[in-house]
Amino acid sequence: MASKVSSTTLLTFLIFLTCLLLYLYSTILPFFKSQTQSTPPFSNFKNNPPPCNYFKGEWKSDPNRKPIYDSTCPFHRNSWNCLKNGRENMEKINSWKWVPENCGASFDRMNPLEFLEFMRDKSIGFIGDSLNENFITSFLCILRGGDDGAMKWKGKKGVWRGGYFPRFNVTVAYHRAVLLANYEFQPIPQLEQSKYPGLKGVYRVDVDVPSDKWADVTKFYDVLVFNTGHWWGYDKFPKETPLVFYRDGKPIVPPLGIQSGLKVVLESMVSYIQREVPLTTLKFWRLQSPRHFYGGDWNQNGSCLFDSPFEESQLDIWFSPSNDGVNKEVRQVNSLIEDALQGSDIQLLPLTHLSEFRADAHPAIWLGKKDAVAVWGQDCMHWCLPGLPDTWVDILSALIHYNLGSG
Repeated sequence: MASKVSSTTLLTFLIFLTCLLLYLYSTILPFFKSQTQSTPPFSNFKNNPPPCNYFKGEWKSDPNRKPIYDSTCPFHRNSWNCLKNGRENMEKINSWKWVPENCGASFDRMNPLEFLEFMRDKSIGFIGDSLNENFITSFLCILRGGDDGAMKWKGKKGVWRGGYFPRFNVTVAYHRAVLLANYEFQPIPQLEQSKYPGLKGVYRVDVDVPSDKWADVTKFYDVLVFNTGHWWGYDKFPKETPLVFYRDGKPIVPPLGIQSGLKVVLESMVSYIQREVPLTTLKFWRLQSPRHFYGGDWNQNGSCLFDSPFEESQLDIWFSPSNDGVNKEVRQVNSLIEDALQGSDIQLLPLTHLSEFRADAHPAIWLGKKDAVAVWGQDCMHWCLPGLPDTWVDILSALIHYNLGSG
């Protein structure tokens, strides 16, 4: 009898917390700093910074530039395979070359054969949301050019997508953990639903518990690339199914709003990585990939049918939080990430700025599936492959070589 009363009391308490959270959703706006990059891009490097800043530069047209891989890459995800899906202007999209300031010949495309030899007997892991999957898909397709015996690989717990390159014993894999922390859906009990119309349930987020999709495998990898951010919005977790945050197995009181929850999760995950991931592991945290929705969000008929990269003068109009645009959250989330990484040995991978230019490089309406746009809207968040993430790969490979090389 006492157990039943205790359970009823706990349920009532959780429902009260959920209602209070809904109130916070509707009455409190999260506070964000407006800075675009408070932390220098190489501030977390253990050694001297690389010879040039790969993240500041300009896009230059090179009509002779061609992709390294095509639509036949076996690692493709259909909705990003823009060549196969007949996306317009793919030749033009891939003719743009990122030219960092003052880098000269020290920055060029990754040579897959040389990189695989350099990484012989090593492994690279990507952990995060679908933008890291977008990233690794590009990486796998490029690396396949150095080992045509490459095969798909899911040899570790939690691997969502991966590749093994047998000539060099190199593994590259992705673990899908969109919040990084552990979370699960808890429906409202049927007997209580009439008391809370419109509330279907809550997503419990344990801010101090990393997702089991990656928590136990980090010692396997020599290089790790983390990200989170794109799921931390009200479009993913609306008021009908909000996030409720827990610490030490108990609800956090008072309840946190979604951005305050993100801040706490970032701090907890960085702390976990510092404690549990070997010091010898090279760690990166990729900052946000910008979206280019025009006229509304993904579920509001937003579009991105652009045929050229943006000019520098357009970037703040689109992405500065002070302009309150659809795509402002990128710089807001970056600020939280930068703060959380302070004092850690996790290196920033600030690919945001160079990507903000590339409004022309998304799949948009060419998604490879009938009625996909009608159901999901245009894709102005992920990137065509081949395309922009290939430049991310060039930069990441240069930084891996710099960090793991002799100097």
